[in-house]
Amino acid sequence: MTAEVLAICVGLPKPFNGAELSAIDKQPVDGIAHIRSFGIEGDMVADTKHHGGPDMAVHHYPRDHYAGWSDWLGGHDLLSRPAAFGENIHAEGLTEETVRIGDRFHLGSALLEVSQPRQPCWKIDHRFGQKGMVARIVKQHNCGWYYRVIEEGDAKAGDRLEQIETGHEDWTVGRLFAKLFDPAQKATREELEQITTLERLCLPWRDRARQKLDR
Repeated sequence: MTAEVLAICVGLPKPFNGAELSAIDKQPVDGIAHIRSFGIEGDMVADTKHHGGPDMAVHHYPRDHYAGWSDWLGGHDLLSRPAAFGENIHAEGLTEETVRIGDRFHLGSALLEVSQPRQPCWKIDHRFGQKGMVARIVKQHNCGWYYRVIEEGDAKAGDRLEQIETGHEDWTVGRLFAKLFDPAQKATREELEQITTLERLCLPWRDRARQKLDR
């Protein structure tokens, strides 16, 4: 699998909702982006409790979903430019239904590994000024995902994400997200047990599956 990278985007925390800060408003890097184990140089998170760290170093949200969102919203200015959803990687050609947990991709000279789906929060509704967006993500599983950085490197807009290794064969990003978040696709005990054994899935999501087993 490959995808064309249309933009690599970064942002710094700024006022978002009263005293609340957020770095969801990202802008394309002009030239070379330096991809490090902690993320892309020039990119920061405001909420270090729920964001950031090696397993959430780089965020990818498929541009493939933008047209559907535009139809649902009746158009929106944010969808006319990259990083409407606060993504670092603005690309076409990969979606949650094709990308697996643990898949590895070259991007420029960096090596990235899919570590977890993105769990949506209220900030998406607030950014777009539209209630119900998070609920739609939960229903449609168009959540996006995070990469951990296996090898640091440099990349730029116009480069391609090129898959070099397949991760956990039966566990796409979309399926995993659905089983842990969509009430209509509640995981079976066997599926939860499988999730706890996915070595390339970040530990907090494996722990989430264990907690559901315990209940």
